[in-house]
Amino acid sequence: MNSSDQKITQHLYQQHITNLKLQGKRPKTIDSYARSLRRLTVFFDRRPDELTTDDLKCYFASLIETHSWSTVKVDRNAFQFFFRYVINRPWEWLSIVKPPQVRTLPDILTPAEISMIISHTKQLRYQTFFLTLYSLGLRLGEGRYLAIGDIDKALMQVHIRNAKGGKDRYITLPQRTLDAMRVYWATHRHQKWIFPGKSITPDAVIDSSGIQKALRAVVKDCPFTKRVSPHTLRHCYATHLLELGVDLRSLQSLLGHKSLNTTARYTQLTDIRIKDTGDKIDQLANSLSIEWEVSHDFGKHY
Repeated sequence: MNSSDQKITQHLYQQHITNLKLQGKRPKTIDSYARSLRRLTVFFDRRPDELTTDDLKCYFASLIETHSWSTVKVDRNAFQFFFRYVINRPWEWLSIVKPPQVRTLPDILTPAEISMIISHTKQLRYQTFFLTLYSLGLRLGEGRYLAIGDIDKALMQVHIRNAKGGKDRYITLPQRTLDAMRVYWATHRHQKWIFPGKSITPDAVIDSSGIQKALRAVVKDCPFTKRVSPHTLRHCYATHLLELGVDLRSLQSLLGHKSLNTTARYTQLTDIRIKDTGDKIDQLANSLSIEWEVSHDFGKHY
């Protein structure tokens, strides 16, 4: 692009960011949609408002060869937004790319396998983090940003703030998880975070890549071949609670699902029996047989 086209492209990019913010998009969406527009511009080295239908077909054909279908869908949605809100042109090309409908079931670990993962994890911070993700059914980001003020010891609840979809929710806190958090917090005594980062930045939280690396390392040494990620622990939480008899409506609230249909997918993995939710969440955490990286007496940290 010549200098004039570069200036126009930069202006369009800034308008894209501004309109995303004005439409109330979440920071993660803004970042991914902005990345999509940059990727498109670099691919052609042309102004994005001058691209044709054939150009987009060429782009998506190349993208499918090099990226996942989730990236393809994000780019499609990003361009749809760009054409509608930035350059005010009809979106005529939605049918250019149609990702396949693939619904795979996640691998589910048994409580014994989860116990093995936590016990074999080498650092207390990751042991506690994995227990927290599993026993609270958290997404990775929700666990990383758990604050001290989110823990209600009187009601034995955790306040999950600004989660997916911008929604808050409350989750029952097992006593065992609270005890583990207290022991780990005593090793750093950060003023804000349960899981602070090691960065010199005082407000940093635990690094996601470190979490994933620690989990991959321990799973590699475990005697099973299931695919495991931090999100697997959330899937296990949902499945195991259903097996313990927690009803779907209660589970939907605990997981923060907008639609009950999303929660109902877990019924493909288990049978449902209706029992008391709070007791079963405690039972879930207490069922783990964990060998901690450091010796301690939970009762001394109350």
